[in-house]
Order: sequence, then structure tokens, then C-alpha cells
Amino acid sequence: MGLRVSPASLQDWALVRAWSAAEGWNPGAADAGAFFAQDPEGFFLGRIDGEPVSAISVVNYGDDYAFLGFYLVRPDLRGLGHGLATWRAALAHAGGRTVGLDGVPAQQDNYRRSGFAPAYRTARYVGEMPLPDRPVTGVVAAERVDPAEIAAYDSACHPADRPRFLRSWLTTPGHRALVRITDGRPTGYGVVRPAEQEARIGPLFADTPADAAALLDALAAEARAFGAPRIAIDMPEANPAAARLAESRGLEPTFETARMYTGPIRPIARERVFGVTTLELG
Repeated sequence: MGLRVSPASLQDWALVRAWSAAEGWNPGAADAGAFFAQDPEGFFLGRIDGEPVSAISVVNYGDDYAFLGFYLVRPDLRGLGHGLATWRAALAHAGGRTVGLDGVPAQQDNYRRSGFAPAYRTARYVGEMPLPDRPVTGVVAAERVDPAEIAAYDSACHPADRPRFLRSWLTTPGHRALVRITDGRPTGYGVVRPAEQEARIGPLFADTPADAAALLDALAAEARAFGAPRIAIDMPEANPAAARLAESRGLEPTFETARMYTGPIRPIARERVFGVTTLELG
């Protein structure tokens, strides 16, 4: 029997998480629930004789935008066309939407041939940050802030509104969400979560480098509180202040990806994006 591509369940995705961990992607410990909250029909497995051999997600955000991630084929079955067949079957889920992805260098030429154009590069910065000399001020837990204010801030920094994802991402057990408050209003927010290796920070959105620095210091302290002295954050080249902040905290770049799109996206506040939410869902 040949490859059959069909929707995957939340339970199925535990296997895909294990595959991504084996690839060194450092998946979050409890990401899947928030991922499926956004678009439970956007996750796919390719199976041969009922056995999973490939995976991909194509998650829809509203009517205009989708994001592709988790493009994986079991290592012993690569080079046989299963990945491309899975890609083609799943991409139909996006319909006419612009599709984004974060592509590793080895795959970027393939993505170009499929109609994706590069927008900017992203580097993952990793390391153990020093503890701040004094307590971080002006940063509060997200539950103390009106969710509508956080959602509005997020929407300015992302190519589409994502209320279902955001509600889950901010409240998933183990996730620590913090908001920077200046003169009574949010000037940034961020989330840190346990992961396979280093704790993952994302998003990190902020009005200014000072707001981002306060949030990054506070999020790193939260990571230490759940036993993760090392953090990882994916920072876009499109905001040069992000790399300067990472380097000022002793973080080092490891691997890079390229954000790529098949078409136009709505304007976003790129200068506020110090760390992308995830490489899997944008």
C-alpha cells in the first residue's frame, strides 16, 4: 500500500513531537494543546500500512494567512518522495491564503521552487543568562492584565489575529506569561516555557529595547524557577536591536532559519518583534 495522508489528532502529535526532538528542534513540553486550539484540522500524518512516516502542519489564521511547520519524514524513509507527497496533500488546507514558514538553509531552495520567497533571517540564541543585579520592575504576570489588551498588542506584531492560540498559549500549565507595563499600558509581553533542552522564550514583543530587556531578564528568571538555567530564543534579523540585546546578555547564535512567504502579509510592527513565538506556528 502506498502513502496515505490524513488529518492527525492531538494524541497522534506526541509522536511528531518526539521526531522533532530527535532533530534537535527543542520542542516545548506542552505546545501541542495550544497549536491544536488554533486549527485542529491543520495537522497531518502520512502513513504507509497504517504506520506514520511523515508529518506536516498547515495552520490557518483567519481568511488570509496560514503557517506551515513540522515538515518531517522519518529518517529511514527519506528520499523516497513521501515528504513532497505529504506537503502537497496538506498545503491544500490553506486554500488561497498566503502561507508562511521558517525554513532551514538546506530546504530553502526547495521552498523557493514551491513559491515561497524569503523575507528575513532568524537566528536562535542560546545560553545561560546572568541574574539581574536588582529585581526587574514594571513587569507583571499576564493574568493581571486585560486579555483584550494583550491580544491587541499581539495582533500588531503578527501577520494575523490569533485569539484561540493566544488564550491557550498564555494559560498552558508550565507556561509563564509576563507583560511590561509603562504608564498604565502594556509596552510588551513575552512567554517562557519548559522544553526538551533549554527553556524556550517566545514571543518576545516590546515597544523599545529597554522594554524587551526587562521582559527578557524577567522571563529568564522564571525559567530558572522551573529548573532551566539555559534559555533559547529565536530572534529576527529584521530587528537588529534583538541581536544586540541577546549578545548583551551573553547569548550566542546557534542555527538560523529564513522566514518565507508565498504572498503578501498585512503590515506588522517589526521593530517590536524581539523574539518570534515559535518556528512551528509563526
